[in-house]
Formats: sequence, structure tokens, C-alpha cells
Amino acid sequence: MPSSNPAFRGLGTPGGGQQQYAGWGQPQPQYGAPTQHDPYAAPAPYAATTTRYLTMDDVVAKTGMSFLVTVLAAAAVWALPGQAAWGLALPAVLVAFVLGLVIAFKQIASPVATLSYGALYGVALGAISEAFNTIYPGIVVQALIGTFGVFGGMLLIYKTGAIRVTPKLTRWVVGALIGALVLMLANFVAYFFMEDGLGLRDGSPLAIVFSLVMIGIAAFLLLLDFDLADEAIRRGAPAKFAWYIAFGLLVTVVWLYIEILRLLSYFRE
Repeated sequence: MPSSNPAFRGLGTPGGGQQQYAGWGQPQPQYGAPTQHDPYAAPAPYAATTTRYLTMDDVVAKTGMSFLVTVLAAAAVWALPGQAAWGLALPAVLVAFVLGLVIAFKQIASPVATLSYGALYGVALGAISEAFNTIYPGIVVQALIGTFGVFGGMLLIYKTGAIRVTPKLTRWVVGALIGALVLMLANFVAYFFMEDGLGLRDGSPLAIVFSLVMIGIAAFLLLLDFDLADEAIRRGAPAKFAWYIAFGLLVTVVWLYIEILRLLSYFRE
């Protein structure tokens, strides 16, 4: 069956057809028969292989390491004296943005790429968090609690099967994400012509609704990230693929944290 996960869409046979994957109870390919190469397909029983396959422990360890690097980078920047952090924030965001696009589109599963992305965004998050906390004391702790709460809640929803990740849900979430990105770009361009742009980030009721929608999209993206990890394990992905999963979770959680930070600042005002 075709995958509901965008990260696996390209893993078919040449010409666009989907390849069947061997599993327990499935007919195994004949030895010596020509087969299409699929790096995520599990080998036949007793087949000689040197590949170590992905486990949930790999996903947890690599994700934890990526978040640790991000938090340490943010803490280091926050500790810098004066406004020194702001001199590093913009370059870090730009480089992280470009690096993130390369990792996402090329599906790079590399510790160097993922940890570099985490460190760069940690620099930006440290400066942003310090600025928000200076204006609204204690808001960073509240945003962190909210972020962990949403993460834990969506993980529970996924594990209990309350919301199942289906191809239809995936299309809805990806479509909503694209629409949100288009709106944010339009709002940015509007700032050149109107003082508050389209009013999506000015603290108005419209801005509050927009932030709530962004938080909702980020929450559902977490479901897609969890499903990506499960499906990669089921399909026998190599252990290094955990770095790509960690990257996806890092992107989603960072975006979720920033949106919750914005929302809390609107209520403080």
C-alpha cells in the first residue's frame, strides 16, 4: 500500500509505481531473482546484511541529543552580556533556514546536519526568548510548559489512536501548512505598505486567532512526525534515519514554542 507519509512518497519503483515491501507473513523474493533496490525495505529472513535497522531507542536518543544541543546554544546566547545576542540571531536564522530547506528536500539523515541546525536555531531562540522575557517576565517558562503540554498531549493522542494519521489527514495538514506559510509571506510583504501588515501579528483578536490556528497546525504536524518514526521502523529504515526524524521533530517543536510565545505575549498586552 502507498505510504501516507510524505517522507516515503519517493520510495517506489522507477516510473512512479509503488513497490511492495516484505514483512512477516509476506511472500519473500526468490534468491537470485532481480529486485528493485529499496533502502527502507526489510531483508528476507537469514539474508546477510551489515545494516543496523532503526529502533525507537535510536529515535529517542537522536531527538534528545538534538534538543539538548538547541537548548545549550540558546542558554549560551542568553548568557551573553548586553545586546550581543541580537548580532548573532539574524545570521543564525538565515543560515538555519537555508540548511533546513536543504535537509528537508534532500532528506539528509546526518548528525552533522541535524545538530548544526539545532545549534543555529538555538542561537536565534536564545536571543528571541531573552527579548520576550525582558518585556514580559516569566513568559518563557510559561511558553515552555505550554510547548511540553502540547507535545505530550499529541503523543498521547497518537499512541491511543484517538486521531489516526491517514492519507486524507496528511493532505489536510500539509495543505493547511502551505496556506499558513502563504499568509505569513503576504503579511510580511504587507508591512512594506501598511503599518501593521495584514494584522496577523499585531496583538489584535485576528492575531490571536491566527496564532491559535498556527499552534493547531503545529500540533497536527507532530502527529505526522510520530507516524514518520513508526513507519520508518516498520519499513526497516537504517539507524541513521533517526537523525532525519529528529530534525522534523525539532522544526515542529521550535515553531510550536515560538507561536505559543507570541500568543502569550498578546494576552500580556
